[in-house]
Amino acid sequence: MSSLRPSPIAPTVDFDRGGVQHGFLRLPHSRDDSAWGSVMIPICVIRNGKGPTALLTGGNHGDEYEGPLALYELARTLDPDQVSGTVIIVPAMNYPAFRAGTRTSPIDKGNMNRSFPGRPDGTVTQKIADYFQRELLPRADIVFDFHSGGKTLDFVPFCAAHTLPDKALEQKAFAAVAAFSAPFSMRMTEIDAIGMYDTAAEEMGKVFVTTELGGGGTSRAETVRIARRGILNVLRRAGIVAGAVETGKTQWLDMPSGDCFCFAEDDGMIETMIDLGEPVEAGVVLARIHSTGRTGVAPQDIRAKMSGMLAARHFPGLVKAGDCAAVVAVKVD
Repeated sequence: MSSLRPSPIAPTVDFDRGGVQHGFLRLPHSRDDSAWGSVMIPICVIRNGKGPTALLTGGNHGDEYEGPLALYELARTLDPDQVSGTVIIVPAMNYPAFRAGTRTSPIDKGNMNRSFPGRPDGTVTQKIADYFQRELLPRADIVFDFHSGGKTLDFVPFCAAHTLPDKALEQKAFAAVAAFSAPFSMRMTEIDAIGMYDTAAEEMGKVFVTTELGGGGTSRAETVRIARRGILNVLRRAGIVAGAVETGKTQWLDMPSGDCFCFAEDDGMIETMIDLGEPVEAGVVLARIHSTGRTGVAPQDIRAKMSGMLAARHFPGLVKAGDCAAVVAVKVD
């Protein structure tokens, strides 16, 4: 069976060696411009004594930047003397997509967050997913994967974990979310959990935490500050990094059902009617889609299916049928 084949990825770091190591996950990739070439995925391992292991990732989607900005700096600045355990940092998980500034890989169009458990004999994206599935996730006690909206969504800045059948695991994840201390903290329900890195980690019994920290294919000073402070908070709470958690005010949100999501049913130009963070009443018009093919056509309204707060919106001015236009979340105590 292909799942029993060894991974073609060769790390240039030793996960069991103490101190700080900066290296690569080297994936052979023969191509037109490099017959015996490789994809070189940067990785940092910081290890000191005994303790838990944290696996920290950004760039799961290549057009999301708060995670890479926070993690490249953490890899450069984290003092191993302040560490009790191991911190594995992969700032740009889908490195080909990150280099291209695209959500999916330019090599195989693979969406890393829909490619798990991966295949050692599959596409480049599947090979990277397989390495995380079989080599990195089993080492971890806590997994933190940074996300933001990329080029097509914009979010209020939140840290999140999923509602899970395993309530003990769920409680640990939400405690880490609280420690991250973003302006908003989300109890999240996924609409498409098949093939996700999140699901792979959670099915192994790992504490999994994620974020959505803005979007638009860029970053803001505020969201990068949130990312950098938050990841240190999570590591401190886990006992992996010395120091006190810097708590701040957070508003808890819940995404209880598929009614949170609103989708465009036609192509056109989107007009946002409610701004991020503003209250929403069921039935209110969240956005309008204007026809661009001819004049004289009335816009189509996208209405909220539930009351709450606008947590996300479509980012570019043009939309296509099927695009997520808005996400409503509910404030909870």
